[in-house]
Amino acid sequence: MFGYRVPAPDEAMLISGGRYGLKEAPFRVVKGHGAFVTPMFRKVRYLTLAMREAEVSETCVTKQGISLNVRAVIAFKVGNDDESIVNAGQRFLSDQDQMSILTGRIFAGHLRSIIGSMTVEEIVTERQKLASEVLDGSKAEMVSIGLTVDSLQIQSIDDMGAGYIAAMAAPNNAAIQRQAKIAQAQANQASAIAQAAADQASAEAQQASIRKQAEFARQTAVVQAQYKAEIDKAQAEAAQAGPLAQAEAQQAVIATQANLAKQQAELRQQQLVSEVIRPAQAEAEKVKILAIADAERTRIAAEAAASNNRVALDQLLIAQLPQIVKEAAVGLAGANVTVLNGADGLGEIAAGLVSQGLTILESVRRGVGVPPTTGPGAIGNGKAPSA
Repeated sequence: MFGYRVPAPDEAMLISGGRYGLKEAPFRVVKGHGAFVTPMFRKVRYLTLAMREAEVSETCVTKQGISLNVRAVIAFKVGNDDESIVNAGQRFLSDQDQMSILTGRIFAGHLRSIIGSMTVEEIVTERQKLASEVLDGSKAEMVSIGLTVDSLQIQSIDDMGAGYIAAMAAPNNAAIQRQAKIAQAQANQASAIAQAAADQASAEAQQASIRKQAEFARQTAVVQAQYKAEIDKAQAEAAQAGPLAQAEAQQAVIATQANLAKQQAELRQQQLVSEVIRPAQAEAEKVKILAIADAERTRIAAEAAASNNRVALDQLLIAQLPQIVKEAAVGLAGANVTVLNGADGLGEIAAGLVSQGLTILESVRRGVGVPPTTGPGAIGNGKAPSA
């Protein structure tokens, strides 16, 4: 858009031509966003905020009077706040490369000053201390010109051929060389021991190989002897196999013939049982059955005859029962009997006479061996016949 300007992310846009925020600030600082710039009335310039680098290579004299060439690298940039941008803009806007030159000179001066208060041993062994003291000494000056330092690295320290640093390092070098020689000797000794152990192991391995070969030869001879013995045994058994097989075949024929004769005898025995013994047993059983049947028939006939005789005797005794009762009644007529209950009393007397007659009849039956008509073993239904 016409009149609208936007700075890059690593730039600050400086707009001049008016009065702005900071007291006596000659321009307006815009960063991170754009702004309208009135043509002809306002002017726009850009100040870089990117990281910059300055190198220092300075000859310095130590506290001991020994000259050292010290090389260092400084990483710096313009501060992000508006005051730092205004300070840096007023000093470097027209020639921004001057920031690296001025920074190098500032640090060279402080480097000479700090090294002058230290010994070579301190400088060589405490480089971080040297860098920290140089940073602290230059911090105020850098802020005044709007710059901030991110880091200071001491790259090298050289005594320019005086040999002081080398002499200082000589004891350490000698100790290191001595330790290196000791280590080498120890390594050689270890190598010799390892080689001797390897030679011994190789000799033992060869001896073990010789023993294994001898054992293998012995085992091979044993196996061959066993194999030959097995072959000889097999050949001997094969030589005897013909007669032995013939004898076994004859023995098998004899056993088969004996088994056949035994089966024929069993068959003949079964034929005899079927043709002779079984018919005879059947005939005997028939005779036995007929005899039992005849005896049973005779017994039944005898029991029937006996039964007929008892029936005839019972009929004879029953025919005499009225006479027996009559005689008992005649005897009762001559007796002096008083009847108290009328007709019922006379009925009871008559029933008693009949009962007595039956008792007499039973006594006579037992006397002649005839079973009773009542009770266990009685014939008939146990009732007296009607008169």
